[in-house]
Amino acid sequence: MTASMTAFSRQEAIFEWGSISWEIRSVNQRYLEPTFRLPEGFKELEFPLRDTLRKQLNRGKVECQLRYNFTEQAASVANINAENAANLAKALDQLSNWFKELRPASGLEVLQYPGILAESVIDNDVMKNATIELFNQAINDLISARLREGDALNAMILQRLDSIDAIVSDIQQQLPSILAAQKQNLIDKVTAANVELDPMRIEAEIVLLAQKSDVAEELDRLLAHTKEVRRQLKQKGPIGRRLDFLMQELNREANTLSSKSIVIETTQHAVELKVLIEQMREQIQNIE
Repeated sequence: MTASMTAFSRQEAIFEWGSISWEIRSVNQRYLEPTFRLPEGFKELEFPLRDTLRKQLNRGKVECQLRYNFTEQAASVANINAENAANLAKALDQLSNWFKELRPASGLEVLQYPGILAESVIDNDVMKNATIELFNQAINDLISARLREGDALNAMILQRLDSIDAIVSDIQQQLPSILAAQKQNLIDKVTAANVELDPMRIEAEIVLLAQKSDVAEELDRLLAHTKEVRRQLKQKGPIGRRLDFLMQELNREANTLSSKSIVIETTQHAVELKVLIEQMREQIQNIE
């Protein structure tokens, strides 16, 4: 299934001792680049959380932020480390003298500072296990969002592929009449010039013209590439890089078609092809 690298997930859980919430943002990136913003006391979870993330995602810049708050009830029954609290109070007083615009810290903010709570009714293991479980839920929600976005990208790409196939089919149908018209145009020019040329020379010029304007190979490759893009869209796992390569190949054939064009209609078709390919390429940058 096609998965986008652009998605957002937010999960929150409320307990007797407080609440925790995860916000995960994902945008396109060549490789997997996770970043974590964890409060003090949760830093040790970063490595197992990174490992979980790598098992679930393959590409994208993923920003993970954890927030938590203690309830008033949980904070009120906690034992306070008096020495650490006194040192913190002195530091806050000094800062307030230096920076008059500082907002006074709330009681909950002070309690959340490392070392202030000597003991707590909150079981750290329970809290951290809940944090990991909620992270897994947030990742699953993110993956679902990436798949939904991927479905929309998939539909857009298939629509452009159908348009490319239609243009190629139109050119293929026009080729015989284009070559016949160019042959007649050459003969008419020779006749209008009232110059006698060797029929063999005229025939050679016609053959040369046909060779220069022969785009059958390019058209066949365009159809082969669109077929391969459709096949890739059905594959499991990351397909973005492969699709990006196919866009380069499609664009190469469209450029060759344009350079071989001998009539305005074919040139216009080549321009239309390049527009469609560029539209796909821009969206494929978001595919995992």
